[in-house]
Amino acid sequence: MAFHHHYLLHLLLLFTSLSSTFADDANVMYKLLASLSPPPSTWSTSQPFCSWKNVNCDKSTNTVTSINLDSLSLSGSLPPEITQLSNLKSLSVQKNKLSGPLPSFSNMSNLAQLFLDDNQFTSIPQDFLLGLPNLVTLSISENGKLSPWEIPLYLTESTNLGSFYGSNASIIGVIPDFFYAFPNLQNLRLSYNNLTGSLPASLGGSEIRNLWLNNQLKGLSGSINVIGSMTQLSQVWLHANTFSGSIPDLSKCESIFDLQLRDNQFTGVVPESVMSLTKLLNITLQNNKLQGPMPEFKDGVKVNLGSTNSFCKDSPGPCDPQVAALLDVAGGFGYPMSLAESWKGNDACKSWSFISCDSAGKDVTVVTLGKRGFSGTISPAFANLTSLRSLLLNDNNLTGTIPERLTTLRNLQVLDVSNNNLFGPIPLFPPSVKFTSTNNLLLGKNISTGGGGGGGSGSEGSGSNSGSPGEGSGSKRRSVSAGMIAGVVIAVVLFVLVVLFVSYKCYIKRCHKRFGRVETPEKSNEMVKPSVVPSVVGGSNGVLSELQSQSSGDHSEIPAFENGNVAISIQVLRQVTNNFGEENILGRGGFGVVYKGELHDGTKIAVKRMESGAMGTKGMKEFQAEIEVLTKVRHRHLVALLGSCVNGNERLLVYEYMPQGTLTQHLFEWRELGYEPLSWTQRVTIALDVARGVEYLHSLAQQSFIHRDLKPSNILLGDDIRAKVADFGLVRNAPDGKYSVETRLAGTFGYLAPEYAATGRVTTKVDVYAFGVVLMEIITGRKALDETMPDERSHLVTWFRRVLINKDNLRKAIDSTLNPDDDTYESISKVAELAGHCTAREPFQRPDMGHAVNVLGPLVEQWKPTTHEDDDGYGIDLDMSLPQALQRWQADEGTSRMFDDFSISHSQSSIPSKPSGFADTFNSTDCR
Repeated sequence: MAFHHHYLLHLLLLFTSLSSTFADDANVMYKLLASLSPPPSTWSTSQPFCSWKNVNCDKSTNTVTSINLDSLSLSGSLPPEITQLSNLKSLSVQKNKLSGPLPSFSNMSNLAQLFLDDNQFTSIPQDFLLGLPNLVTLSISENGKLSPWEIPLYLTESTNLGSFYGSNASIIGVIPDFFYAFPNLQNLRLSYNNLTGSLPASLGGSEIRNLWLNNQLKGLSGSINVIGSMTQLSQVWLHANTFSGSIPDLSKCESIFDLQLRDNQFTGVVPESVMSLTKLLNITLQNNKLQGPMPEFKDGVKVNLGSTNSFCKDSPGPCDPQVAALLDVAGGFGYPMSLAESWKGNDACKSWSFISCDSAGKDVTVVTLGKRGFSGTISPAFANLTSLRSLLLNDNNLTGTIPERLTTLRNLQVLDVSNNNLFGPIPLFPPSVKFTSTNNLLLGKNISTGGGGGGGSGSEGSGSNSGSPGEGSGSKRRSVSAGMIAGVVIAVVLFVLVVLFVSYKCYIKRCHKRFGRVETPEKSNEMVKPSVVPSVVGGSNGVLSELQSQSSGDHSEIPAFENGNVAISIQVLRQVTNNFGEENILGRGGFGVVYKGELHDGTKIAVKRMESGAMGTKGMKEFQAEIEVLTKVRHRHLVALLGSCVNGNERLLVYEYMPQGTLTQHLFEWRELGYEPLSWTQRVTIALDVARGVEYLHSLAQQSFIHRDLKPSNILLGDDIRAKVADFGLVRNAPDGKYSVETRLAGTFGYLAPEYAATGRVTTKVDVYAFGVVLMEIITGRKALDETMPDERSHLVTWFRRVLINKDNLRKAIDSTLNPDDDTYESISKVAELAGHCTAREPFQRPDMGHAVNVLGPLVEQWKPTTHEDDDGYGIDLDMSLPQALQRWQADEGTSRMFDDFSISHSQSSIPSKPSGFADTFNSTDCR
């Protein structure tokens, strides 16, 4: 009997649920009817909605499964209640005059087809397509009245998506890098929008057949190399954008029949693979800057080449050998636009920029490409210019090796490759060649980039110096024996040094035990001078072997930068950031995105990911500047660079992770982020930390540097709210003495010193000015530039200077969250006075950063050790063996110094070494 009651109750609940669903659908359909004008034929409240024309229902539940209102000249809108049609699978309202805001279709888990195109909708809600796992077709094209909207990242939940039609739909922003989530996507049409940025890497290997991205308002940019790995492509419309670089090898794209590349900024030679496409019917290449031989296509192909390209001849056929060689050279640099615009015609001796020829005007003798901002590689094709006497490639961003073939140039007298990023062995040039290669950090060392530069210098430049086998083997024996001798000498010296060091530590320890310890305030000169000490093999916690197992490729010797910064495998970075998942994004900058990563032992890192196409020359220089500066400096108040990776077009930098974000967030966005406002003690401590970091850059490091972009968003905070200065992309070497150096204006408005903004000349005093602005922001809680304020108060420095004229006004200017007592107000007054001095109009009136440290130091509570054991022990056990003592000491000190002034040695333990997840060296640096 109980069973029957339970069964009847279950049926009753099911019937009640179905009745409720039926009633919900009825209400929604009646609201939809009321919102449309004129009402569709047979739609009437007097008739059951399942009998309405073009409405299909599930007979068992009487719920709506599809609505088709295609091309009925309807006006009106779609009601927001439409999301309640829980069983709806298809909605077609295209080619009408519907307007108003689009409703949300969120959580309609059965929805598969959504046709909204050719209407006059005005806006899209945030959760427009959230939670639609079965969505197959989305069509929203030709809705030009929509407010600007971005493609939502949550669309990755719709893994069954097969077609996304969004042309002329007011879409802005970048194309998200999320195509790995759509294994069935075949049609992507986003023409006539305002999309910017470059093509995402995840397009590569996708199943997309029809790709329409043409006619963006400002233009998509960067290279289109990813197209070469989209093997299913059949129709490619990329015209009317600002794509640059060369047309990639399309030999894997055998199905392309329509290729529209006109009206871009393509350079370089049209690849043979494009001309060999067997199914090609239509191609447009006009209004570009293409070079090399005029392309020749098979019969039946409709071709438009236009007249703006720079083909060497007006008809198909090979170019002059010297022209061909120089085009290969340009290919090594990625075919820069500056060369495409000036290297025209079929005679390199006729007004080609940067090219000089002999007196007869026939043979190229001088190529002057220094200081052009070129990236890429040195092409072996230079060796085809057999009369070449002088080759200047200095002061660029060139990577890769110096091609061995350059040694075959019999007339070569001058070769200058200084101030680049070259690596690998140096070819053996004759004594008659004046060879200059200074400031190439890795030159003379083998390293594998794993990324493809143009020009193919790869294997050419990586061989050993030319010479007979006998000579080669003999030199090798000599180098081995010399190396062995040097190794023995170094080992003996190191052993003696370790003995002396441990003895010294022991002596100091005994002295302190005998006489006690006198506590002194922190010193301001907390610098670290790297010394050459062999890395402790194995790393900490055995994580070295873990990362070795994650790395791939050969196991050749790789260079470790100073302070342990190394090249890191792209596989490792993908793994620790969950394949650069959206959930790991920490922030977005001018040239890329910063991701949080977590190693298997829980160590957190920050990975800045940039694409060279989007970065341009400026971004590439900033990438190199970060590496060059941060491998030379190390300080407890400078964010540490742990490694870098070059992966094709990508450039990645790996930093220590700062869990509390930026000073900007804590000063100006704390309410939105749910933070507590910073106390005055925290603020003045942060100011002192920053001052010490910048003082180190200016006067205490091995070289002097100018940061040039000091601001709260470049000041990062740890869990203890202690600060470190970050973002060294704009750093420049400081000139000697009080002289200034001229540079391209860079930085951020509001923090630019007047003389820098006016003349572009910098000294360390531009950082002092910016630091003064940061102090004002710390005191007032106001931004350097605030457009929401009246004009007379919008520029913080100008307004704060007026405040300082009458000290009684200072209390009103202080951040209201501080509510200072008398002692705190006195401290704030001292910092305000310092801020005024730092922002003096004339550079000579501003103090040095050492003065700022001296003013702020007494305002901060003195640091004390947490335990006497830690304080007195120095991390050395007298019963340890010498290797154990060295390893323990290195781990405690966090750096590879052997001898520093004792007065600053114990302040270094707070300088983080590499996280335990990063070993001192890797067995592979091929960032493939």
